[in-house]
Amino acid sequence: MAINKVVNKSTKSHGAMRNVIEYVLRDDKVKEGFVEITGPYSASTINYDDVYKTWINEKKLWDKDSGRMYSHNIISFHKDEPITPAQVLEIGKDFANQFFSGHQCVISVHQDKGHLHCHIVTNSVSYIDGLKLHQTKHDLEKQKEFTNSLCLERGFSIAVKGHHFDGSKMEVGEITAWSKDKYNLLVNDSKKSFVADCAIALLDVIPQSTNREEFIDGMEERGWSVQWEDSRKHIVFQNQNGDKVRDSNLEKTFSGMEVNKEVLLNEFTRQNELRLAKLKADRDKERAEAELKQYYKELESAAAGLDTAKAIRNDTAIAEGIERDFERTELTEEAGQTSGSRKDTESLIREIRTDISDNQSKNRVVRDTENKSIAYDEQSRSREAERRLEEQQRAEIEERTSRAYGRSRGHSGFER
Repeated sequence: MAINKVVNKSTKSHGAMRNVIEYVLRDDKVKEGFVEITGPYSASTINYDDVYKTWINEKKLWDKDSGRMYSHNIISFHKDEPITPAQVLEIGKDFANQFFSGHQCVISVHQDKGHLHCHIVTNSVSYIDGLKLHQTKHDLEKQKEFTNSLCLERGFSIAVKGHHFDGSKMEVGEITAWSKDKYNLLVNDSKKSFVADCAIALLDVIPQSTNREEFIDGMEERGWSVQWEDSRKHIVFQNQNGDKVRDSNLEKTFSGMEVNKEVLLNEFTRQNELRLAKLKADRDKERAEAELKQYYKELESAAAGLDTAKAIRNDTAIAEGIERDFERTELTEEAGQTSGSRKDTESLIREIRTDISDNQSKNRVVRDTENKSIAYDEQSRSREAERRLEEQQRAEIEERTSRAYGRSRGHSGFER
């Protein structure tokens, strides 16, 4: 698990730059010599005095020997992370090449604590074009993401918000802090003070505020009035006991805690953007769900329409089949069938067609049509049976007549 931190202490003097270079190169910190220098450096050995002079000369060469002198990054690893000093140095070098290319850097691995950590101190002036180094909040986020990617590539763990190194979730109310000083002050009751109370209130209120009014109201709910005046540089917080805390005092007490006007206004803008993005996402989700619901409704309607059309086609097919049966029956009926029967048949067909077109219930149309078809089939079969019976009787009469005629002729011949 790697934690990437930017040290924002005073960086605008030669003395501060010299001190930080001396600190990161101390022998009692860099115990095994895991140190790297990038950019122009002509000395045969690495020592803080030569590094400092080289950086000053580079600044004077570009006429940039003022303002911010350097930047200071620290990449720390959990005490239980199975990582070696050589691997830490490799990660530090990759980090420097990614974000500080063209700048002189000192990269050193410290082994004096219970955990390994890498210091990266960078000359603010580029030896390529003389431009000064600028880092935004977006750049810091990218640096954290890149550090995580370096760890993942090497099979190491990464920090997960709300979880310990072993993956277990932090308990509700468990304190996590951005510096050891702040952590000790907050958790140690003997040192707890109104300054710490104010800091805790700020940690609770700031993430819930999207503008100055919400921020002031939130602090007042927690017992702190806020003096935020445009004519004054600093914000002053006061509790019910009259204890006052200035924003600059909080920033000095808790390393890394920024609660000045500019930082808070930027945070309010970010929180407002997040809130608006959430509202938009919720609206888009509701709209998508409504569209999906309408889509399913249209599908069901279309399916119902297909079923109705299919039923109508089935009804029509039944009627046409009955009509064809009527036509076939007419062709097979004897020539002596009366015109009244044909009229009855035509009348029955018209009646069925009318029922189909006017009937609103397709099930009833099908049942009526089937009943009429069955009735007509029974009528046709009855007529066919009667016709066959008549033919059989006629044939029997003809046969008897023929036999009688034959006997008559035979008798007459015998008498001659």
